[in-house]
Amino acid sequence: MSAAIASLASYGSDSDSENESESNTSIEKVGPDDPDATAHLKPLQSGPTMSLAVLNSAPEVAVKEAVETGIHLDPSLKEVTYNPTYETMFAPEFGPTNPYKSQQMSAPRNMLSGYAEPAHVNDFMFEQQRRTFSTYGYALDPSVDTHEASSCSYIGAVEEAEKNKGLTVFESGQKKPEKRKKVKGGDAGEIDNFLGPWAKYVDEKDVAKPSEEEKKELDEITAKRQKKGRNEDEAPGEEKTILHVKDMYDYQGRSYLHVPQDVGVNLRSADAPDKCYLPKKQIHVWSGHTKGVSAIRLYPRSGHLLLSSSMDCKIKLWEVYGERRCLRTFIGHSKAVRDICFNNSGTQFLSAAYDRYLKLWDSETGQCISRFTNRKVPYCVKFNPDEDKQNLFVAGMSDKKIVQWDIRTSEVVQEYDRHLGAVNTITFVDENRRFVSTSDDKSLRVWEWDIPVDFKYIAEPSMHSMPAVTLSPNGKWLACQSMDNQILIFGAQNRFRLNKKKIFKGHMVAGYACQVDFSPDMSYVVSGDADGKLNIWDWKTTKLYHRIKAHDKVCISALWHPHETSKVITCGWDGQIKLWD
Repeated sequence: MSAAIASLASYGSDSDSENESESNTSIEKVGPDDPDATAHLKPLQSGPTMSLAVLNSAPEVAVKEAVETGIHLDPSLKEVTYNPTYETMFAPEFGPTNPYKSQQMSAPRNMLSGYAEPAHVNDFMFEQQRRTFSTYGYALDPSVDTHEASSCSYIGAVEEAEKNKGLTVFESGQKKPEKRKKVKGGDAGEIDNFLGPWAKYVDEKDVAKPSEEEKKELDEITAKRQKKGRNEDEAPGEEKTILHVKDMYDYQGRSYLHVPQDVGVNLRSADAPDKCYLPKKQIHVWSGHTKGVSAIRLYPRSGHLLLSSSMDCKIKLWEVYGERRCLRTFIGHSKAVRDICFNNSGTQFLSAAYDRYLKLWDSETGQCISRFTNRKVPYCVKFNPDEDKQNLFVAGMSDKKIVQWDIRTSEVVQEYDRHLGAVNTITFVDENRRFVSTSDDKSLRVWEWDIPVDFKYIAEPSMHSMPAVTLSPNGKWLACQSMDNQILIFGAQNRFRLNKKKIFKGHMVAGYACQVDFSPDMSYVVSGDADGKLNIWDWKTTKLYHRIKAHDKVCISALWHPHETSKVITCGWDGQIKLWD
């Protein structure tokens, strides 16, 4: 019994192993008479078991040479030790190539909908063909070479394209060049015979010509006008001066340039007052100019004298203390005076006027020392503040240049030519090593002295022209009167960046170069406006503290006295200069 069970187990195990290896092995086919082929059909016998002949029928693995000939590369491989060909890598995973795979399925793809060839289409050409198609119903076929002009090169309304000869929407509206040339007066290419585009409208019979007598008279009038205009431009105005006080010198031989000692203020001190206060009332009016006052300047250091220039072509010197008289009038410009500037000691000053001349005057005697011109209108003028450079000054001109003159030789020694518009202001900063200029080109440029290339250029799209600039008493800030009715503050050291927290608003100055000033203790900012008002802002909060109706017309300038706590001087286009306290 045990032998039978053992033989059955042996038979079962053999059949199980045969079933398990059915997919991997095959029984060798033999003839019907072969006893091995019918051994499993015979009844079990007690005795030793017989094993079947098992053959290994697994496919042979392709070697390197076979792979290179196009046999499939196993996709499960993590590493390939040789360079397979394209056919090897993209061969079917098993079996032959699919004969039913369509061309579209086998085509390479680089996007979801198919394969897009790289191409470049000009934006203008695309827009031109799109508009032509929407207007006329035809457009060039992009798949056809456009150089071959035929009916096949168009899509859409081909008949319309042939009728219009393929003209695009941009070309069809233009006149044909053949018709343009067929005008009376010849062709533009023939210079000798070309009489201009209006030749076809002109008939020589209709042209009115002066007679010989009229022509002679017209020539004389024209010659006189040219001569008169040339003489006016070339000849500078005659310089003279008027002294308005009885004695030029006092009993000690001192002139009005001497700083007074009995005014109750230490005018020789360079210290600013400890605390400044808002001016509230008018205490004096200087009147003497017959037209608007364009600029006022205080005497350097002491501020006991006031220099004013006017549109009546005159310059006047006034007392600030005492009787506040007009001391001297300087006459020498033939047109309105635009700007004035003292030297460091106050003994001389420069004036710039619309007669294209810059003149150097002696403050004490009123004599015109020298004159300078480059045939352009000077808009602003400044002495170099350094003590060793008092013989040099710069002027911003109407021809976009900043010109540097030497007083000793009366010659131009340097030109700063980088602006794109007339130069409005020049302000020295950084211990006079640099200067800042503003222009009608709405930019701000910073220059190193005597180097004609700007090292800093500030021009934002939101910026407006800034025709008036003032340096703060501590030398750290530049207050710029902007034409968008704001006072902008730029840092005057290193980066010259706009301080966005310090913007002063509330006045209307668009179109006018209203001068800005600071109080000596940096507490307030003052400025005139187009309505003739004096505006005073708080420096820390930028709040508009006070507004005074100062002049009937434009209040063009406001100066805070450097040694007084609350005295402000204003001037306007009504011809008056006023003192406020």
